[in-house]
Amino acid sequence: MGFAGAMVVAMAVDALMGWPSWLFARIGHPVTWLGRLIAAIDAGWNRSSDPPALRRAAGIASALLAIVLAVAFGWVLQFLLPSGWIGITLVGILAWPLVALRSLHDHVAAVARPLLAGDIAAAREAVSRIVGRDPAALDEAGIARAAIESLAENASDGIVAPVFWGALFGLPGILGYKAINTLDSMIGHRSERHEAFGWAAARIDDVANFIPARLTGFLFVLLAPRRSEALACMTRDARRHRSPNAGWPEAAMAGALGVRLSGPRIYHGSATDEPWLNEGARDPLAADIGEALTIYRRAMLLFAGLLAILAFA
Repeated sequence: MGFAGAMVVAMAVDALMGWPSWLFARIGHPVTWLGRLIAAIDAGWNRSSDPPALRRAAGIASALLAIVLAVAFGWVLQFLLPSGWIGITLVGILAWPLVALRSLHDHVAAVARPLLAGDIAAAREAVSRIVGRDPAALDEAGIARAAIESLAENASDGIVAPVFWGALFGLPGILGYKAINTLDSMIGHRSERHEAFGWAAARIDDVANFIPARLTGFLFVLLAPRRSEALACMTRDARRHRSPNAGWPEAAMAGALGVRLSGPRIYHGSATDEPWLNEGARDPLAADIGEALTIYRRAMLLFAGLLAILAFA
């Protein structure tokens, strides 16, 4: 239970400080370090001249290598720390950069402000920093939808999942998860280059996020102003999402706000016909981003509180 306390420390420090820009300018960020490792492996082992079966095997080896290195580094750090609450506090401080609590809030709030002011161009610029869809094709509803979806999905991927694994295993758990998540974001997509090579990264990420995604959805349901609607939408629509995990927090948030999310969108000039979550509800507006952020803040506070109870009760 000591690791649960460490994750409360990590969440508290991140909520207060985020990852300061001056620190990023000097040393970067642990995720960018992982990104460089994965990019180097991808460049060296993902050869277009190899047959698909060999590229898939290389991708499996690549994913395992990156994860093992991250877990081993976390284990060595943790082994060197003192025991007791001093060590637990230090684990929390070292885990702090791997919890994107404040960063996610600030990036989504940066979309809401210009959108509320009617500045669509600035809102498109802000939302382009957190989603991959083409911002030029987004109107107010599209911008709001993209921001709310990003908030819901990344609450799971960026906070609940790393903290969940950190609470179970400490630094090896949270670093291992961040390696898995970074692998998925870099090579786990269905492009020509990564269809075979990134197969393992995507499957491992699906497994690692299975429990955290559903936990995030239930946290949203508990703090929703429309609790019954949020629960009904989540249980009905979560499996309609293209992702086996992202649909849970997104559907819960759609029901909580009484809006429809997901649906058709444009990526890199190509339209994708995604199913709606909470189909039949109204489109989201700028004010709904603020309500989503309120649910997010309360849900993360509840999550930290539950961890604190585990650690100190």
